[in-house]
Amino acid sequence: MKIKRMVLCGILMAVALTIFVLEAQLPPITPIPGIKLGLANIVTLFALAFFSPKEAFLILFGRVVLGAIFAGAPSTLLYSLPGGMFCLLVEMMFIKYFGTKFIWGISVVGAVVHNLTQLVVASLLTKTPEVFWYAPPLLLSGAVTGLLTGFAVWYLCERVGERIRRMIK
Repeated sequence: MKIKRMVLCGILMAVALTIFVLEAQLPPITPIPGIKLGLANIVTLFALAFFSPKEAFLILFGRVVLGAIFAGAPSTLLYSLPGGMFCLLVEMMFIKYFGTKFIWGISVVGAVVHNLTQLVVASLLTKTPEVFWYAPPLLLSGAVTGLLTGFAVWYLCERVGERIRRMIK
């Protein structure tokens, strides 16, 4: 049975990586730097809902590291990895407390934490606290995109959740 979990995690990482690389090729959706849809987080949050936190972490880590290589953007590691890690940590805590019933709200919180972490990293790397002027539009866009990705995860949980649970037992 462990092989099924490993294969499913590999498939989820491949899907997340594909989404991550494709999204990196899209033109910016706004003139404000750093605003992205964050669609690959659908896969990470889905993995967190059905697999262990360790497996979700490995999917996230693999997606970000391989995505930085395949997208040709090593700076992605500096921003996406810490943002993703803190996002995942917060989502883990909320899922432990609330379960997946309000996964759309957990996604919103995770997206906001991701953006805040990226602002802190940018401020530390550039030694420019003025990057926090970007906070209002980044946090607003994070809340909106987090809500959209959260509803996508909620829908997936509703549609395939029981099959996934049976499959990975």
